[in-house]
Amino acid sequence: MKANSDFPAINNRQPIGIKADGTPYGVLIVDDSMFVKKQLTQILNSEGFEVVETASHGADGVEKYKALKDKIDLVTMDITMPGMDGVTALERIIAFDPEAKVIMVSALGKQDLVKKSFVIGAKNYIVKPLNRQKVIERLQSVLVQ
Repeated sequence: MKANSDFPAINNRQPIGIKADGTPYGVLIVDDSMFVKKQLTQILNSEGFEVVETASHGADGVEKYKALKDKIDLVTMDITMPGMDGVTALERIIAFDPEAKVIMVSALGKQDLVKKSFVIGAKNYIVKPLNRQKVIERLQSVLVQ
């Protein structure tokens, strides 16, 4: 039987979701789409991140952020959701924690809301449909800020 040591390491790099101390970055995913939450969770987990919690609308996301702030290093926030939208939730999170790292998730055609999000304090954005490589690049750019 072959062991892992019998195979060469093709991608011999540290996953971006692991901090220098070896612990995972914690992420809060706020999105009303179960499919997008599942897709983001799979991408994040594959890079070593820990999905601390998920929320289906902005108000729930704000409350979970406040309750779990010490465990959350990064938030992915859908822009368009029922009830409280992502832009309003972003405003409330930034008001609570000006250092929050929030990445907006947007469908094409929402450039005006993406621009408004940057003015409020979003660190980056991801466009739907999700592209794994783009998601990783955007996460990495925010983590090194």
